[in-house]
Amino acid sequence: MQFTSEQRLDDGVLAREFTLGEIPGTLWTPASTAPAPLILMAHNNGLPKGQSRLVARARLTAAYGYAVASIDAAGCGDRPRSAADEQARADLRRAIQAGEPVDEIFESLVGPLVERAVPEWRTTLDALLALPGIGGPVGYSGWAALGIRLAVVEPRIAAAGFFAGGYVPRAQREEARQVTVPLLLLLQWDDEGNPRQRALDLYDAFGSKEKTLHANMGGHLGTPSFELEDGGRFFARHLR
Repeated sequence: MQFTSEQRLDDGVLAREFTLGEIPGTLWTPASTAPAPLILMAHNNGLPKGQSRLVARARLTAAYGYAVASIDAAGCGDRPRSAADEQARADLRRAIQAGEPVDEIFESLVGPLVERAVPEWRTTLDALLALPGIGGPVGYSGWAALGIRLAVVEPRIAAAGFFAGGYVPRAQREEARQVTVPLLLLLQWDDEGNPRQRALDLYDAFGSKEKTLHANMGGHLGTPSFELEDGGRFFARHLR
C-alpha cells in the first residue's frame, strides 16, 4: 500500500489517498492516536469513492473515532470498465428513458461488479489491518449487494449497515440467508427506483439474530442526517 497524498481536515480527521496495486482508495483516520476499529464504506452499485455523500459519511464516522476506508474496485468509480459494463449501462439508460423493465439489465451490470469487487476489498482489508493505528473488529457500511457477499465470505466483518436503495442481484438475495452478523438496514419508504416490498423481503431473508430495520419517509436521497448518529451507536455496540 502506497500513500500518495494526505490532508488534515478541520475536524482533525486525516484523509489519505492510497494505491494498492491497481486499486485506488481513501483512508480517513481520527485525530486520536489510539488503535481505531475499521469500517469499510462503499457506495451503492459501484459509484465512486469520491462521491460527496460517501465522503461526508466517512468524515463524520472517522470523527466518531473509527478508521474508515473506501476504494474504487474493478469496474467501479473511475476504474476502467469492460465492454460488457458499458453496454449494460447504455442499455440501462435507454430502458429508463423508455420506461421499460430494468431488472435484467441491473443483473447483467451489478452481478459482475460484485464478483470483481469482493476480492479487491478483501485484499485492501489485509493491507489496512497491517497498518499501525488500525485494529479490529471490522464493520461494513453502504452498498448492500457487495456487503452481503463480503459478510458471507469474510469472517473478519463483525457488523454491517446496508442501504436498501440499490439493486441487489438474485445471487446476493439468496446469500442473505447466510449473513449472521448484527445488521442495520436503512430503507427510504418512498424510494421510487427500489420497490419497497423487495427491500422488506431482503430484510426478512437475513439470517442475523440481531437485525434492525430503519424505515424513513422520503425518496432515494432523503435519508435523514440523524441516521448517521444512529449508525454510530450501532457500530459502537459491536466494534468497541
